[in-house]
Amino acid sequence: MNQISSFHENELDRLLALSNLGIDYYEPKQGLNYLTELAAKICGTEISLVNLIDSFTQWSVSSYGMDISQMPREESVCQYTIHTSSNEGLEVKDLRNDERFKNMFYVKGSPNLRYYMGVPLTSPEGYNLGALCVMDSNLMHLTDDVKEVLRLIARQIVDRLRLNNLVADLKNKLKESELNQKKLAHDIRGPIGGILGLSDLILEEDELTTHQEILEYTEMIKQSSLSLLDLSKDILSKEFDGNSNRNRDLREGETNLVKLKETILKLLAPQIKVKQIDFDVQLNPENQLESFSKLYVLQILGNLLSNSIKFTKAGGTITVLMNLKRNELDLILELSVEDNGIGMTSSKIHEILEAGTSTHEGTRGEQGFGLGLNLVKQLVNQRNGTLGIDSKLGVGTKFTIEMKVN
Repeated sequence: MNQISSFHENELDRLLALSNLGIDYYEPKQGLNYLTELAAKICGTEISLVNLIDSFTQWSVSSYGMDISQMPREESVCQYTIHTSSNEGLEVKDLRNDERFKNMFYVKGSPNLRYYMGVPLTSPEGYNLGALCVMDSNLMHLTDDVKEVLRLIARQIVDRLRLNNLVADLKNKLKESELNQKKLAHDIRGPIGGILGLSDLILEEDELTTHQEILEYTEMIKQSSLSLLDLSKDILSKEFDGNSNRNRDLREGETNLVKLKETILKLLAPQIKVKQIDFDVQLNPENQLESFSKLYVLQILGNLLSNSIKFTKAGGTITVLMNLKRNELDLILELSVEDNGIGMTSSKIHEILEAGTSTHEGTRGEQGFGLGLNLVKQLVNQRNGTLGIDSKLGVGTKFTIEMKVN
């Protein structure tokens, strides 16, 4: 395997590990702000950030001393930190003297950063999901002991992210247990109804009236069955009716179409503004308030839209259609992302759907790592969904996705 293929395979595994954390980059991350501030205080720096890095974007999920939520991956310093050969991290003594960073907006303008020290946020499986970094507008010197403490804080941050994910998973399993309880209640109604019917037939037989013992047993069966039916009614009445997912407060790990639209507009606002994209999100109003699992949804939609923005010229248009429909007990999410960008050849579409993809520069020279669409394909497959691509060079591209979001 050549070096580029090896990098792409490892990078895809890293992106999948990040996606499996199920993080909503705009939701509060419990326990992170304290650790982020602690890192800055221990190092004596003005700024500290917890950054998670996907295929297109660096997401600052916790910050101290700097109000920032995201930046393009290719403009970040932490993109180099996650690819350091050891867990020692990356130290840049003076960003002004480093060819990679001297022309970046955060060096040439406010906050006029000079010093950077970052350590990777490494998962138990060995994937660097992002970085904890400290920065300052002055030249700094950190001792080896301080750097070691910074690495310890980074491990605590990873543990906290995993813990938050486990808690959300437990809540989802509890909800699943409640749904199974509903199914159980329905399942026992049939046999119990049969017992009641049999009991009625026996009670209606005149020749059995002299058999007092049989009558007593039959009456006991009937009363027991009635009590079980009452129990099943109690179970079913506890928020398990067909509309229980509609017009209620969203639980952890859930979203709805209205909330999803609001989230992606926040996530992509900087990219849309830079390229002056005409961005339109349309919802099917029928089920727009019904809740569903957001596992992988933000990662899938975010990567699709970042790709469309990347390959759409300034002033171009991107249209997103979202629909949620029911198929018996399943909730099906339908997504459509259409742009009037540069388009793709049929061979490129085949490469994405069958063999993975390679990197290309965007319409403004944006760097890519060739894995955003490959990641989308992998995540859609994990939800047993389908990904369709319709594209024409010079005209644009339309992505369609259909997947279960139970």
